[in-house]
Amino acid sequence: MPLDPQAQALIDAAVGLPATETLTPEEARAGHRERAKLTSGVPQDVAQVRDARIAGPAGEIPIRIYVPEGSAPFPCLVFFHGGGWVTGDLDTHDVLTRALANGAGAVVVAVDYRLAPEHKFPAAIDDAVAATRWVADQATELGIDPRRIAVGGDSAGGNLAAAAALALRHEGGPQLVYQLLIYPVIDYNFDTPSYLENAEGYRLTRAGMQYYWAHYLSEAAHADDHRASPLRAETHTELPPALVITAEYDPLRDEGRAYADRLRDAGVPVIYREYPGMIHGFVTQAGVLDAGRRALDEINENLREAFAASAVAAS
Repeated sequence: MPLDPQAQALIDAAVGLPATETLTPEEARAGHRERAKLTSGVPQDVAQVRDARIAGPAGEIPIRIYVPEGSAPFPCLVFFHGGGWVTGDLDTHDVLTRALANGAGAVVVAVDYRLAPEHKFPAAIDDAVAATRWVADQATELGIDPRRIAVGGDSAGGNLAAAAALALRHEGGPQLVYQLLIYPVIDYNFDTPSYLENAEGYRLTRAGMQYYWAHYLSEAAHADDHRASPLRAETHTELPPALVITAEYDPLRDEGRAYADRLRDAGVPVIYREYPGMIHGFVTQAGVLDAGRRALDEINENLREAFAASAVAAS
């Protein structure tokens, strides 16, 4: 379908701004923070929000814990923010993670993993796996049901969620009940039809993604590592059920669809949704995009159903 008029308005508002690939990482981070303030919407009140720091593989990892109304033990979503592994933080995604905690009725643990280029691959995925294990280990203290832990993220955060699910499956858990992959980065491949069709003109560009990957990987050979390109894992069996969301006018559309197909072929239950007329980042821009709000409602509905199903299975 044609580009959504609200998405077109966002694109028009960005005309004249410098291209991502011309920015320093510090400039790109500042731009991400400013966009989040303008487009994320109004933050919801959550029963309890607190920041903490946990032990990681190379120092402390900042996290933010959101606890909704209700009685423990809660299910839990460990969430990794997007930003091409270079930008983003706990604050850029605070509106989203608040909405997920309330809407899914789950504790959300947002993870401020190490960013590139200061910390190259595999620093981010190492932090993601460590944080997920910490949540499982501290489940009782956090008021979390250790049998109902999911991972999720948007864009590069979706990459980390998918890679963490693969890593935890191979490395003995914790066993996850769901993976939420919002327009995820899944493969190092700039020549898919969606990359070529949407190379320019829709906010996230092909050159912009090349910029992010170049900052993330220290050598090209790492692109074949399934921790960087989850699509390239030898097998995708025995992974948790997934919700994969993509956008029609997103360079990443086809790799998200390919990952949903790969999971389905491996026997993993998958819900795949491509949002027509939408651009990359629309869920975190729900303050100005109606489709972002609809997607958030769908995400929370699927999370609630997945957590309810896992509660029945665990009883």
